[in-house]
Amino acid sequence: MRRLRWLFLSVGVLFVGGIWYYFSHQNSPGDAVNASKAEAAGQGQRRGVGGKVPVVAGVVQKRDVPIYLDGIGTVQAYNTVTVHPQISGTLTQVAFQEGQDVKKGDLLAVIDPRPLQAQLDGAIAKKNQDAAQLNNAKVLRSPDTDLFKKGALDNQTYDTQRFLVDQLDATIQSDQAAVDAAQTQFSYTHITAPFDSRCGIRQVDQGNYVTPGSTLVVVTQLKPISVVFTLPQQDLLSVNEAFTKSPLKVSALDSTQKTALDQGTLAVVDNEIDPTTGTIKLRAQFPNDNRALYPNQFVNIRLLLDTHKDAVTMSTAAIQRGVPGTFVYLVNADSTVSVRAVKLGVTEGDRVEVVTGLQPG
Repeated sequence: MRRLRWLFLSVGVLFVGGIWYYFSHQNSPGDAVNASKAEAAGQGQRRGVGGKVPVVAGVVQKRDVPIYLDGIGTVQAYNTVTVHPQISGTLTQVAFQEGQDVKKGDLLAVIDPRPLQAQLDGAIAKKNQDAAQLNNAKVLRSPDTDLFKKGALDNQTYDTQRFLVDQLDATIQSDQAAVDAAQTQFSYTHITAPFDSRCGIRQVDQGNYVTPGSTLVVVTQLKPISVVFTLPQQDLLSVNEAFTKSPLKVSALDSTQKTALDQGTLAVVDNEIDPTTGTIKLRAQFPNDNRALYPNQFVNIRLLLDTHKDAVTMSTAAIQRGVPGTFVYLVNADSTVSVRAVKLGVTEGDRVEVVTGLQPG
Protein backbone atom coordinates (compact mmCIF):
# COMPACT_ATOMS: atom_id res chain seq x y z
CA MET A 1 0.00 0.00 0.00
CA ARG A 2 2.80 2.42 0.91
CA ARG A 3 4.51 1.79 -2.44
CA LEU A 4 1.25 2.33 -4.27
CA ARG A 5 0.74 5.73 -2.59
CA TRP A 6 4.26 6.86 -3.54
CA LEU A 7 3.62 5.76 -7.13
CA PHE A 8 0.46 7.87 -7.41
CA LEU A 9 2.20 10.83 -5.75
CA SER A 10 5.11 10.67 -8.19
CA VAL A 11 2.79 10.51 -11.18
CA GLY A 12 0.85 13.57 -9.90
CA VAL A 13 4.02 15.62 -9.39
CA LEU A 14 5.26 14.76 -12.87
CA PHE A 15 1.87 15.71 -14.37
CA VAL A 16 1.78 19.10 -12.65
CA GLY A 17 5.41 19.78 -13.55
CA GLY A 18 4.75 18.96 -17.18
CA ILE A 19 1.84 21.38 -17.35
CA TRP A 20 3.91 24.17 -15.74
CA TYR A 21 6.80 23.59 -18.16
CA TYR A 22 4.51 23.65 -21.20
CA PHE A 23 2.84 26.97 -20.43
CA SER A 24 5.99 28.70 -19.16
CA HIS A 25 7.74 28.15 -22.51
CA GLN A 26 4.92 29.44 -24.75
CA ASN A 27 5.08 33.10 -26.18
CA SER A 28 2.04 35.26 -25.55
CA PRO A 29 0.31 36.94 -28.57
CA GLY A 30 1.72 40.28 -27.46
CA ASP A 31 5.21 38.83 -27.36
CA ALA A 32 4.77 37.49 -30.88
CA VAL A 33 3.67 40.87 -32.21
CA ASN A 34 6.56 42.61 -30.46
CA ALA A 35 8.98 40.11 -31.88
CA SER A 36 7.64 40.70 -35.41
CA LYS A 37 7.96 44.46 -34.98
CA ALA A 38 11.49 44.14 -33.74
CA GLU A 39 12.42 41.95 -36.68
CA ALA A 40 10.85 44.37 -39.14
CA ALA A 41 12.62 47.28 -37.50
CA GLY A 42 15.89 45.46 -37.73
CA GLN A 43 15.35 44.73 -41.39
CA GLY A 44 14.38 48.37 -41.99
CA GLN A 45 17.54 49.53 -40.28
CA ARG A 46 19.60 47.22 -42.40
CA ARG A 47 17.92 48.52 -45.55
CA GLY A 48 18.35 52.14 -44.44
CA VAL A 49 22.03 51.74 -43.87
CA GLY A 50 22.71 50.43 -47.34
CA GLY A 51 19.88 52.27 -49.24
CA LYS A 52 20.26 54.67 -52.20
CA VAL A 53 18.47 57.99 -52.74
CA PRO A 54 16.97 58.28 -56.28
CA VAL A 55 17.73 61.58 -58.00
CA VAL A 56 17.15 62.99 -61.51
CA ALA A 57 20.04 64.55 -63.38
CA GLY A 58 19.43 67.61 -65.52
CA VAL A 59 21.08 70.64 -67.08
CA VAL A 60 20.46 74.15 -65.82
CA GLN A 61 19.35 76.33 -68.74
CA LYS A 62 18.36 79.89 -69.47
CA ARG A 63 14.95 80.45 -71.01
CA ASP A 64 12.01 82.83 -70.90
CA VAL A 65 9.58 82.07 -68.08
CA PRO A 66 5.99 83.36 -68.54
CA ILE A 67 4.09 84.63 -65.51
CA TYR A 68 0.45 83.55 -65.67
CA LEU A 69 -2.65 84.30 -63.63
CA ASP A 70 -5.26 81.56 -63.83
CA GLY A 71 -9.00 81.95 -63.51
CA ILE A 72 -12.33 80.46 -64.55
CA GLY A 73 -14.61 82.32 -66.95
CA THR A 74 -17.91 82.19 -68.79
CA VAL A 75 -18.21 82.84 -72.51
CA GLN A 76 -20.60 85.65 -73.43
CA ALA A 77 -21.85 86.68 -76.85
CA TYR A 78 -20.48 90.02 -77.99
CA ASN A 79 -23.99 91.09 -79.00
CA THR A 80 -27.34 89.37 -78.57
CA VAL A 81 -30.62 90.71 -79.98
CA THR A 82 -34.15 89.38 -79.65
CA VAL A 83 -35.79 90.21 -82.98
CA HIS A 84 -39.30 91.68 -82.63
CA PRO A 85 -41.56 93.11 -85.36
CA GLN A 86 -42.07 96.86 -85.14
CA ILE A 87 -45.50 96.68 -86.76
CA SER A 88 -48.47 94.33 -86.69
CA GLY A 89 -49.37 92.14 -89.63
CA THR A 90 -49.28 88.70 -91.19
CA LEU A 91 -45.87 87.05 -91.44
CA THR A 92 -45.69 86.24 -95.15
CA GLN A 93 -42.07 85.04 -95.35
CA VAL A 94 -39.41 83.59 -93.04
CA ALA A 95 -36.14 84.07 -94.90
CA PHE A 96 -33.67 82.41 -92.49
CA GLN A 97 -32.85 78.87 -91.43
CA GLU A 98 -32.40 77.93 -87.80
CA GLY A 99 -28.69 78.00 -86.95
CA GLN A 100 -27.85 79.95 -90.11
CA ASP A 101 -25.03 82.49 -90.14
CA VAL A 102 -26.25 85.81 -91.52
CA LYS A 103 -24.58 89.08 -92.45
CA LYS A 104 -25.65 92.53 -91.36
CA GLY A 105 -28.62 93.60 -93.50
CA ASP A 106 -29.61 90.09 -94.61
CA LEU A 107 -33.37 89.56 -94.84
CA LEU A 108 -34.84 87.61 -91.93
CA ALA A 109 -38.60 87.93 -92.42
CA VAL A 110 -41.32 89.82 -94.31
CA ILE A 111 -44.63 91.10 -92.96
CA ASP A 112 -47.49 91.63 -95.44
CA PRO A 113 -46.53 95.01 -96.99
CA ARG A 114 -49.76 95.76 -98.89
CA PRO A 115 -51.57 97.89 -96.27
CA LEU A 116 -48.52 100.04 -95.65
CA GLN A 117 -47.75 100.23 -99.37
CA ALA A 118 -51.22 101.72 -99.87
CA GLN A 119 -50.60 104.28 -97.12
CA LEU A 120 -47.30 105.24 -98.71
CA ASP A 121 -48.86 105.61 -102.14
CA GLY A 122 -51.62 107.80 -100.67
CA ALA A 123 -49.10 110.06 -98.94
CA ILE A 124 -47.12 110.45 -102.15
CA ALA A 125 -50.27 111.27 -104.14
CA LYS A 126 -51.33 113.91 -101.59
CA LYS A 127 -47.91 115.53 -101.82
CA ASN A 128 -48.06 115.59 -105.63
CA GLN A 129 -51.53 117.15 -105.54
CA ASP A 130 -50.43 119.93 -103.22
CA ALA A 131 -47.29 120.43 -105.27
CA ALA A 132 -49.44 121.09 -108.37
CA GLN A 133 -51.51 123.66 -106.49
CA LEU A 134 -48.32 125.31 -105.29
CA ASN A 135 -46.97 125.62 -108.80
CA ASN A 136 -50.23 127.21 -109.96
CA ALA A 137 -50.23 129.65 -107.06
CA LYS A 138 -46.65 130.64 -107.82
CA VAL A 139 -47.63 131.50 -111.40
CA LEU A 140 -50.47 133.74 -110.31
CA ARG A 141 -48.30 135.37 -107.68
CA SER A 142 -45.60 136.49 -110.09
CA PRO A 143 -45.73 140.24 -110.86
CA ASP A 144 -44.47 139.49 -114.36
CA THR A 145 -47.49 137.39 -115.28
CA ASP A 146 -49.66 138.60 -118.18
CA LEU A 147 -52.74 138.59 -115.96
CA PHE A 148 -51.20 141.10 -113.61
CA LYS A 149 -49.88 143.29 -116.44
CA LYS A 150 -53.26 143.37 -118.14
CA GLY A 151 -54.95 144.36 -114.89
CA ALA A 152 -56.88 141.12 -114.54
CA LEU A 153 -55.38 140.77 -111.06
CA ASP A 154 -55.39 143.61 -108.61
CA ASN A 155 -52.99 144.10 -105.73
CA GLN A 156 -55.32 142.45 -103.24
CA THR A 157 -55.58 139.33 -105.34
CA TYR A 158 -51.82 139.33 -105.75
CA ASP A 159 -51.33 139.46 -101.97
CA THR A 160 -53.84 136.66 -101.53
CA GLN A 161 -51.90 134.50 -103.98
CA ARG A 162 -48.67 135.27 -102.20
CA PHE A 163 -50.14 134.09 -98.91
CA LEU A 164 -51.51 130.99 -100.65
CA VAL A 165 -48.04 130.14 -101.91
CA ASP A 166 -46.64 130.34 -98.40
CA GLN A 167 -49.49 128.17 -97.15
CA LEU A 168 -48.92 125.55 -99.82
CA ASP A 169 -45.18 125.55 -99.09
CA ALA A 170 -46.00 124.56 -95.51
CA THR A 171 -48.48 121.97 -96.77
CA ILE A 172 -45.81 120.41 -98.97
CA GLN A 173 -43.49 120.14 -95.98
CA SER A 174 -46.26 118.40 -94.03
CA ASP A 175 -46.90 116.10 -96.97
CA GLN A 176 -43.20 115.21 -97.12
CA ALA A 177 -43.24 114.35 -93.42
CA ALA A 178 -46.24 112.09 -94.02
CA VAL A 179 -44.41 110.41 -96.91
CA ASP A 180 -41.33 109.87 -94.74
CA ALA A 181 -43.44 108.37 -91.94
CA ALA A 182 -45.23 106.06 -94.37
CA GLN A 183 -41.89 105.07 -95.91
CA THR A 184 -40.52 104.26 -92.46
CA GLN A 185 -43.55 102.15 -91.58
CA PHE A 186 -43.27 100.37 -94.91
CA SER A 187 -39.59 99.58 -94.26
CA TYR A 188 -40.62 97.73 -91.09
CA THR A 189 -42.28 95.09 -93.26
CA HIS A 190 -38.81 93.79 -94.14
CA ILE A 191 -36.92 92.62 -91.03
CA THR A 192 -33.13 92.39 -91.48
CA ALA A 193 -30.18 91.19 -89.38
CA PRO A 194 -28.75 93.96 -87.18
CA PHE A 195 -25.18 92.60 -87.39
CA ASP A 196 -23.18 89.55 -88.47
CA SER A 197 -24.66 86.82 -86.31
CA ARG A 198 -26.05 83.31 -86.00
CA CYS A 199 -29.79 82.69 -85.90
CA GLY A 200 -31.29 80.67 -83.08
CA ILE A 201 -34.48 78.61 -83.04
CA ARG A 202 -37.43 80.13 -84.91
CA GLN A 203 -40.17 81.27 -82.53
CA VAL A 204 -42.97 82.07 -85.04
CA ASP A 205 -43.93 80.25 -88.21
CA GLN A 206 -44.89 81.79 -91.52
CA GLY A 207 -48.57 82.74 -91.81
CA ASN A 208 -49.03 83.83 -88.20
CA TYR A 209 -50.26 87.29 -87.26
CA VAL A 210 -47.48 89.05 -85.36
CA THR A 211 -47.36 92.18 -83.23
CA PRO A 212 -44.52 94.27 -81.79
CA GLY A 213 -44.59 91.98 -78.74
CA SER A 214 -43.93 88.83 -80.76
CA THR A 215 -40.47 87.22 -80.78
CA LEU A 216 -39.28 85.98 -84.16
CA VAL A 217 -35.78 84.74 -83.36
CA VAL A 218 -32.74 85.51 -81.21
CA VAL A 219 -29.56 86.36 -83.13
CA THR A 220 -26.16 86.12 -81.48
CA GLN A 221 -22.82 87.55 -82.57
CA LEU A 222 -20.14 84.88 -82.19
CA LYS A 223 -17.23 86.64 -83.93
CA PRO A 224 -15.70 88.24 -81.96
CA ILE A 225 -16.78 86.86 -78.59
CA SER A 226 -16.12 87.71 -74.94
CA VAL A 227 -15.15 85.78 -71.82
CA VAL A 228 -15.88 87.21 -68.37
CA PHE A 229 -13.62 85.75 -65.68
CA THR A 230 -12.54 86.54 -62.12
CA LEU A 231 -9.23 86.88 -60.33
CA PRO A 232 -8.44 87.37 -56.62
CA GLN A 233 -8.39 91.00 -55.55
CA GLN A 234 -4.72 90.56 -54.59
CA ASP A 235 -3.89 90.42 -58.31
CA LEU A 236 -5.66 93.69 -59.15
CA LEU A 237 -2.66 95.97 -58.62
CA SER A 238 -0.30 93.90 -60.78
CA VAL A 239 -2.93 93.50 -63.52
CA ASN A 240 -3.68 97.24 -63.68
CA GLU A 241 0.02 98.07 -63.74
CA ALA A 242 0.70 95.67 -66.62
CA PHE A 243 -2.52 96.62 -68.46
CA THR A 244 -1.55 100.29 -68.63
CA LYS A 245 1.77 99.42 -70.28
CA SER A 246 0.63 97.14 -73.10
CA PRO A 247 -2.22 94.83 -74.16
CA LEU A 248 -2.28 91.62 -72.13
CA LYS A 249 -2.63 88.28 -73.90
CA VAL A 250 -5.27 85.86 -72.66
CA SER A 251 -5.64 82.15 -73.46
CA ALA A 252 -8.91 80.22 -73.22
CA LEU A 253 -8.33 76.57 -72.30
CA ASP A 254 -10.60 73.55 -72.16
CA SER A 255 -11.51 71.71 -68.95
CA THR A 256 -8.26 69.71 -69.03
CA GLN A 257 -6.23 72.93 -69.25
CA LYS A 258 -4.15 71.26 -71.96
CA THR A 259 -5.89 72.40 -75.15
CA ALA A 260 -5.99 76.10 -76.10
CA LEU A 261 -9.39 76.99 -77.56
CA ASP A 262 -8.46 80.52 -78.65
CA GLN A 263 -6.06 83.40 -78.05
CA GLY A 264 -7.34 86.87 -77.22
CA THR A 265 -6.57 90.07 -75.33
CA LEU A 266 -7.77 91.64 -72.12
CA ALA A 267 -10.43 94.26 -72.88
CA VAL A 268 -11.84 95.51 -69.57
CA VAL A 269 -11.05 95.42 -65.85
CA ASP A 270 -14.20 96.00 -63.81
CA ASN A 271 -14.46 99.10 -61.62
CA GLU A 272 -15.36 97.32 -58.38
CA ILE A 273 -14.48 94.27 -56.29
CA ASP A 274 -17.15 91.77 -55.33
CA PRO A 275 -17.23 92.01 -51.50
CA THR A 276 -18.79 88.55 -51.10
CA THR A 277 -16.02 86.71 -52.94
CA GLY A 278 -13.09 89.13 -52.82
CA THR A 279 -12.63 88.86 -56.58
CA ILE A 280 -12.49 91.28 -59.50
CA LYS A 281 -14.22 90.71 -62.84
CA LEU A 282 -12.37 91.05 -66.13
CA ARG A 283 -13.48 90.74 -69.75
CA ALA A 284 -11.31 89.33 -72.54
CA GLN A 285 -12.09 89.46 -76.25
CA PHE A 286 -11.40 86.57 -78.63
CA PRO A 287 -11.66 86.48 -82.46
CA ASN A 288 -13.28 83.02 -82.26
CA ASP A 289 -12.54 82.30 -85.91
CA ASN A 290 -12.75 78.55 -85.31
CA ARG A 291 -16.02 78.87 -83.33
CA ALA A 292 -14.51 76.93 -80.41
CA LEU A 293 -16.10 79.32 -77.90
CA TYR A 294 -19.85 79.30 -77.40
CA PRO A 295 -22.08 81.50 -75.20
CA ASN A 296 -22.43 80.32 -71.56
CA GLN A 297 -19.53 77.88 -71.97
CA PHE A 298 -17.21 77.50 -68.95
CA VAL A 299 -13.51 77.83 -69.81
CA ASN A 300 -10.21 78.09 -67.99
CA ILE A 301 -8.40 81.38 -68.49
CA ARG A 302 -4.65 82.08 -68.44
CA LEU A 303 -3.70 85.74 -68.36
CA LEU A 304 -0.09 86.39 -69.39
CA LEU A 305 0.95 89.04 -66.88
CA ASP A 306 4.70 89.21 -67.57
CA THR A 307 7.69 87.24 -68.87
CA HIS A 308 10.99 86.76 -67.06
CA LYS A 309 13.56 86.97 -69.84
CA ASP A 310 16.59 84.61 -69.78
CA ALA A 311 15.68 83.16 -66.40
CA VAL A 312 17.74 80.30 -64.93
CA THR A 313 15.59 77.16 -65.01
CA MET A 314 15.89 73.47 -64.22
CA SER A 315 13.75 70.34 -64.17
CA THR A 316 11.24 70.17 -61.33
CA ALA A 317 12.11 66.47 -60.90
CA ALA A 318 15.63 67.38 -59.74
CA ILE A 319 14.38 69.43 -56.78
CA GLN A 320 14.90 67.88 -53.34
CA ARG A 321 13.35 68.97 -50.06
CA GLY A 322 14.73 68.19 -46.67
CA VAL A 323 16.38 69.63 -43.57
CA PRO A 324 18.37 72.27 -45.52
CA GLY A 325 15.12 73.35 -47.18
CA THR A 326 14.92 73.23 -50.97
CA PHE A 327 18.12 71.89 -52.49
CA VAL A 328 19.65 69.98 -55.38
CA TYR A 329 22.53 67.54 -55.72
CA LEU A 330 25.22 69.29 -57.74
CA VAL A 331 27.60 67.12 -59.80
CA ASN A 332 31.05 68.68 -59.56
CA ALA A 333 33.83 68.61 -62.14
CA ASP A 334 35.62 65.81 -60.27
CA SER A 335 32.48 63.63 -60.44
CA THR A 336 31.71 64.19 -56.78
CA VAL A 337 28.30 65.31 -55.59
CA SER A 338 27.54 68.19 -53.26
CA VAL A 339 24.35 69.63 -51.83
CA ARG A 340 23.38 73.10 -53.06
CA ALA A 341 20.53 75.10 -51.51
CA VAL A 342 18.37 76.91 -54.07
CA LYS A 343 15.60 79.50 -54.02
CA LEU A 344 12.84 78.78 -56.50
CA GLY A 345 10.59 81.12 -58.45
CA VAL A 346 7.84 80.42 -60.96
CA THR A 347 7.02 76.87 -62.10
CA GLU A 348 5.98 76.42 -65.72
CA GLY A 349 5.26 72.87 -66.82
CA ASP A 350 8.18 70.60 -65.90
CA ARG A 351 10.60 73.52 -65.49
CA VAL A 352 11.07 75.77 -62.48
CA GLU A 353 12.80 79.12 -62.22
CA VAL A 354 15.88 79.18 -59.95
CA VAL A 355 16.20 82.61 -58.38
CA THR A 356 19.45 81.95 -56.49
CA GLY A 357 21.85 79.06 -56.01
CA LEU A 358 22.67 77.91 -59.55
CA GLN A 359 24.15 79.15 -62.79
CA PRO A 360 23.47 77.82 -66.29
CA GLY A 361 25.65 74.96 -67.46
